[in-house]
Amino acid sequence: MIKTLLLLQSTTLLVSAVETAQTGQPLNLFNEPTYGVDVSFPIQHEKISTNYAWLPHNVDPSKPTPKEYEGMPIQYLGKRQEWYDEFMMGCHAHYGRKGDTYSACTITEQDRVEMSIRQPQSMQNYTELGFKKIKAPEEVWRRIKKFWDENKDRKNWSPESWPRGNTYTNHWQAPTYMVNVEDTKLRGAGSNLKQHVWDAAKTVISEWTGEELTECSMYGIRVYTEGSILATHVDRMPLVSSAILNVDQDVDEPWPIEVYAHDGKAYNVTMEPGEMVLYESHSVLHGRPFPLKGRFYANIFIHFEPTGHSLRHNAKEAAERAARGRNDRHASGGHEQEETGGLPSYIQVGSIEAERWYKSHPNAKKNKNVEATVGSTPAHRAAQEGDADQLGLVIDKLGHLLNSKDANGWTPLHEGARAGHVEVVKLLIDKGANINERTNEGKGETPLYWSIVENGEDHPVSQMLMELGGLNIGPDL
Repeated sequence: MIKTLLLLQSTTLLVSAVETAQTGQPLNLFNEPTYGVDVSFPIQHEKISTNYAWLPHNVDPSKPTPKEYEGMPIQYLGKRQEWYDEFMMGCHAHYGRKGDTYSACTITEQDRVEMSIRQPQSMQNYTELGFKKIKAPEEVWRRIKKFWDENKDRKNWSPESWPRGNTYTNHWQAPTYMVNVEDTKLRGAGSNLKQHVWDAAKTVISEWTGEELTECSMYGIRVYTEGSILATHVDRMPLVSSAILNVDQDVDEPWPIEVYAHDGKAYNVTMEPGEMVLYESHSVLHGRPFPLKGRFYANIFIHFEPTGHSLRHNAKEAAERAARGRNDRHASGGHEQEETGGLPSYIQVGSIEAERWYKSHPNAKKNKNVEATVGSTPAHRAAQEGDADQLGLVIDKLGHLLNSKDANGWTPLHEGARAGHVEVVKLLIDKGANINERTNEGKGETPLYWSIVENGEDHPVSQMLMELGGLNIGPDL
């Protein structure tokens, strides 16, 4: 870890807007000015913080915080909300807004924000910070540089197509292009180049995460153009263990990648050609929310999926099995997947993403002991399934289960609210369930929060909770 810190400290640079810490601004592990979510770009809400550092209650802590700013992170980067409003107006104008209640751009943003809240807390992480900058392995860099040098003429840049309403880049203003490593019309392209890059990158990422990996996805070289931004996001699974390699750039000032490490703080990391950022893309929020100042910036993205076999334990396990005269015959998923019906090893058992995964894989069977290992009770299960009659019998017989928590801090009321079961929620409240209980040792989410996330504000469960004094409190990162 010490080597990682030293490497990053010498090569990380904050954008000019935050190079100098403002009064009271926190610092990250590398003693650089930092900030939290919803400051540079919407991450946990669809609005950016307007709680400016220069407001009286931030300058003088003795002054009361106005209600409108309670719980809102301090804004150190200026009027980012105004910038974001212009960004969204550009998307609406490009795709055509259909009235006030519908917009493909808005739907994309809602999905991005919802995933940035839901997914990181459900993931298995493999490293302390979740990212690291290194020099690219020589074999990777040599092959990619040669391919780029032979094909970097503008005529080889293919316009990148984005789905309707996509807001992950401002492609309507700053188009992105792709130089495809599999396009055999280009010199040196093809499956041979792709496999060599994958093989070399896999070694270094496996050493960093301590996990065996399988190839998942490799884009061609994406070329961003002047004014480009990349919305802060997490990658959709199974893109888990990943790398960004900067191939070339023509910029007036550094264009950092913003990452929110596992400590919840922002790091703005600059790159030069031949440098690579390793990152846990399934749980580390990442993006480039500050517009590119320059002509172009070219990256290649390399993604892997952990197989469920940890390199940290394989040697010991193999030795023990050899001593017993056996060979290691585990499937690539390892013991964990055998015990959880195929649930990928990078999704935490008992998490909201695990439940989503089981719903999308109806033929997968949970091991009968899985729920017990995470502290789930008969009350939790009845609430999940919407069985109010069974739940009532359970609570009448085992009253202590009314506000019991599983390993993730979820109560039966959280489960019933998330699933949208009106009768379950009413029953639990009538029996005295804590309507504003929070997960994760009192630092997480309330039942109303999860009802709104999963069902919307207008759902009967959300309305009931609000009428009874429920608070919409999300996670504290």
